[in-house]
Formats: sequence, structure tokens, C-alpha cells
Amino acid sequence: MSTTGANADPLAALGSLPGVADSVESVRKAVDRVYGHRIMRRRSNEITSEAALRGARGTAALSGADWALEEVRRRTDFSGDDEARVMGAALRLTAEAGQLLSVWRQSPLRVLARLHLVAAADNADQVGRPRQEGEPVDEPLVTLPLPAATEVSGRLEGLAELIIAGGSAPALVTAAVVHGELLALRPFVSHNGLVARAAERVVLVGSGLDPKSVCPAEVGYAELGREAYLEALDGYVSGTPQGVAAWIAHCGKAVQLGARESTAVCEALQRGAA
Repeated sequence: MSTTGANADPLAALGSLPGVADSVESVRKAVDRVYGHRIMRRRSNEITSEAALRGARGTAALSGADWALEEVRRRTDFSGDDEARVMGAALRLTAEAGQLLSVWRQSPLRVLARLHLVAAADNADQVGRPRQEGEPVDEPLVTLPLPAATEVSGRLEGLAELIIAGGSAPALVTAAVVHGELLALRPFVSHNGLVARAAERVVLVGSGLDPKSVCPAEVGYAELGREAYLEALDGYVSGTPQGVAAWIAHCGKAVQLGARESTAVCEALQRGAA
């Protein structure tokens, strides 16, 4: 989907698509329930840390490293094989995303480059910059046609302009578009899914919707499953109002499930403190 056009605020216009307003409201209520929990007032740092761990596990699962949470908690070496490296990249991205909030609104492309550098943990020439024509992309989950490098460059610039300009679009809509565009474009030679979901996290936190990062959408995406994720992405890439609205709704469901996960963590901590 192209994010450029005659509309002065195309992201805000997406908020009027059928069902999107309901998704936005449902997400707001789910997030408010977590933030209103009594445990959040006393132990929010613990909830944030646990949400980060569970979010990293969720995003890694979508990228092929579907580990049990306790295995992620136990392991200290993430260099042994491909799955371990994916998990290590997910953990690094989760930790890094919170450090980039102040840069995002001024230079989103710089943030995306940094996220890819962190995920790849490599000094190769292709790391930390958009791919060039002819460079292969390692992203087995997403098998959609790969846009040309020139199209990638133009659409990234357009997306960056919209973010820098700001606007009245709900946070969920902006986050879903950032996520969907990055998956559709696959601008880097690797780790595009991990980077896309980390960028969505930056938007959700930086927008003020989830300032303490306690509603990990990545948990929700993993729970909803790869098939539903890719089906929703197909809708986004189609560019039809129904397809884009379905993608936004899918992202909204994922945030709600992330909120539910952290609510359960709050309840467990409350029972332990009783």
C-alpha cells in the first residue's frame, strides 16, 4: 500500500475505514485495563521487564525460533545455531527499541537502520542500510513478490515524511502501517520481520498508547499464528480498504492479547503478594 497521495493526512484517513474505529477503541480499553491494575502502580518495572521477555519470545517465534518461555529465560548463549541467533536478535531489538523513542519522530529511517544493525549484529556492508538492486533477501516467512530497490527507497521516504509530519491518526493505525510497510517492502537483506515488529513497538510506546511497553503485540501475533499473520498481511498489500482494515484489526487483536498477557502477569504477582 502506498502511503503517499493527495490526502494531507492519509494515515488519519485510514481511521475511517470500516471497523478500524472499533479496533482502536477495543485496544484502548485493553491497554487501560492493564495500566489500571493495582500491581502496575507498585511494580510496573517488573511488568515491563516480563513483557519485554515475552515480546521477544513472540517475535522470534514468528521468525522461526519458537522456544518455550522458560528456555528463553534460562539461556545465556544465543550464538549456537540459526534459531538461537534469531532469539538473540529478538532480545537485542526489544532492549534497543526503548532507547530510540526520541529519535523516531525526527529520523525514522535512522532508527530503522539502527534496528537492523542491532538485529544483524554484523559489520557487513549490507547491514544498517536499505538493500540495493540485486541483493538477495533472507526472509522465509514472507513470500510476497519483492519490490524493487528503487520502489523501496521511495516508499520508505514517503513513510518517513508522514511520521515526521505527525498527524491525528490513532497510534494503532500508524503502528500497523509502519509494520505492514516494512513487511511488504523488506527493505533490508535480513531480519525484516523482527525489525518491522520492533518498529511497531517504537510507535506504540512513543505515541503514548503504551508508554511503559507492557502490552507486547508480539505475544499476540505469535498466539494468533503465522497463517493468520500472513493472511492479514496479504490484505494490507492488496491495498483495498477491506484488506487494510483487516490488517489494522489484526494488529489491534495482537495488542489486546499482549495486554491480556500482562494482565495475567499482574494477577500472578498479586496472588504471590497476598
